[in-house]
Amino acid sequence: MAGKGKASHQPPGLALPEGKIPALRVVPMPADANHNGDIFGGWIMAQVDVAGGTVAGRIARGRVATVSVNSFVFKQPVQIGDVLSFYAELQRIGNTSVTINVEVYAERGRADTKVVKVTEATLTYVAIDLEGKPRPIPKPRPAGN
Repeated sequence: MAGKGKASHQPPGLALPEGKIPALRVVPMPADANHNGDIFGGWIMAQVDVAGGTVAGRIARGRVATVSVNSFVFKQPVQIGDVLSFYAELQRIGNTSVTINVEVYAERGRADTKVVKVTEATLTYVAIDLEGKPRPIPKPRPAGN
């Protein structure tokens, strides 16, 4: 990057995804930080699980439980005060399970705001009944019903 003096690991012009609504938006606070001042990875994982679970629950039309974290990549540290947007997207629907991909973007800085993709994860949830037993995921409703 000529004239900037700093290397960036993000493609130029990275922005929040257009036409998508985040499943969750949150601002990490000092209590969420580790001894280095970065946000705990476990805190980010919990928020990713919440974002993915809300979409999985909507698809399953009821209670779901996380059964696996298929992949989880921390691309950049998250800082106190970042505005995090969690975008959750359906990857696969099985008989009783739903796989969701979650991408996390941070809006960073006040005067010169930039957007950084900080985390990407894929999780699988299973639809469960009131006793915690797997249940079939309802078939999608026809449009207009």
